[in-house]
Amino acid sequence: MAKKSLIIKANKTPKFSTRGYNRCKVCGRPRGYIRKFQLCRLCFRKFASQGLIPGITKSSW
Repeated sequence: MAKKSLIIKANKTPKFSTRGYNRCKVCGRPRGYIRKFQLCRLCFRKFASQGLIPGITKSSW
């Protein structure tokens, strides 16, 4: 779990647009972020296995 202060800091508008960065909407993790779903890789995997993300299935071949 990310620090509350860093999550709040990331939500503020930065002084310059290039300083902004993305964080997971669920846990606040800054790394491994998937833009399309606005989740980190860990939360994405958890929600996908539970079937909470429509259109995503576990691949098997």
